[in-house]
Amino acid sequence: MIKGPGIFLAQFMGDEAPFDTFANITRWAANLDYCGVQIPSWDGRCIDLQKAADSKAYCDEFKGTAEQNGVQVSELATHLQGQLVAVHPAYTEMFKAFAPEGVETPAAMAEWGTEQVKLCLTASRNLGLDAMPTFPGALMWHTIYPWPQRPPGLVEEGFAELARRWRPILDHAEEVGVDCAFEIHPGEDLHDGASYEQFLAKVDAHPRACLLYDPSHFVLQCLDYLAFIDIYHERIKAFHVKDAEFRPDGRNGVYGGYQPWSQRAGRFRSSGDGEVDFVSIFTLLTKYGYAGWAILEWECCFKDSQQGAEEGAAFIQSHLITPPEKSFDDFTAKDRDQKALRRVLGLED
Repeated sequence: MIKGPGIFLAQFMGDEAPFDTFANITRWAANLDYCGVQIPSWDGRCIDLQKAADSKAYCDEFKGTAEQNGVQVSELATHLQGQLVAVHPAYTEMFKAFAPEGVETPAAMAEWGTEQVKLCLTASRNLGLDAMPTFPGALMWHTIYPWPQRPPGLVEEGFAELARRWRPILDHAEEVGVDCAFEIHPGEDLHDGASYEQFLAKVDAHPRACLLYDPSHFVLQCLDYLAFIDIYHERIKAFHVKDAEFRPDGRNGVYGGYQPWSQRAGRFRSSGDGEVDFVSIFTLLTKYGYAGWAILEWECCFKDSQQGAEEGAAFIQSHLITPPEKSFDDFTAKDRDQKALRRVLGLED
């Protein structure tokens, strides 16, 4: 059965109570009827990642705080650190905000990001977790809609380099028994199924190169997010419950026209306010035996975060499915009778 409801704390951590400490924000989440919290591992107000990697005792205390306040730790996420594993120089200035002071070049970012992701994998093991949501980074995003055309061999070389950077991380993930759940996301080189497959081929179908499923990013790309589950369900190890809508017009389409979120054709919405078919998503994930967490990720340009969080737990709870212990038509079943079976098949008088 899918676990939940859970909530990703990244968009809620702040400098004022109840969002300023892990103890405070876990009490807040539990009071809103969440039973799990996904941790932004880059936020020192929430967790000391180095201590979590170094000390099982620290992790036991960390888990104990969560459980005492009524929630479980669902995953540790490394979206910001994973992004820095592969940074194109054109984005250096903007990604400086993801790194500590003094980490200012793509090479330094890659070194720091790689170490951070490995620390988080180790910390996840210490916490007894089995999946780590992350971003893969991007070396080719500036060529996503190329003009002039991409030089021959660019895509192959790009994925080869991305694989070279991630292979040691994936091998460490195998050592500690934790999956890297890549969030398929615009801005990343892994932004749809085809790009994920190209990366997967370069890492020899590594068993730890898995997926975080977030349908909102597929709505904005006009991609079939239900078929995605059919194709990749064996690799889906994490799930963000985030809604979106896509409403193009004569002025605005997929790329958004450099407009603010509220004026784009594609925009994220609080869960239940967009066009994502969550009934079908939860049904398919249940069908394929997904047993991870359903985590609310709040991102909405119209609704306040507190309201979104207040509504999110009930929304997820209403979509959780308890698989049946028996078939609905079992009341018509009979004991096996080999002769009767053959008569049904017309093979015996």
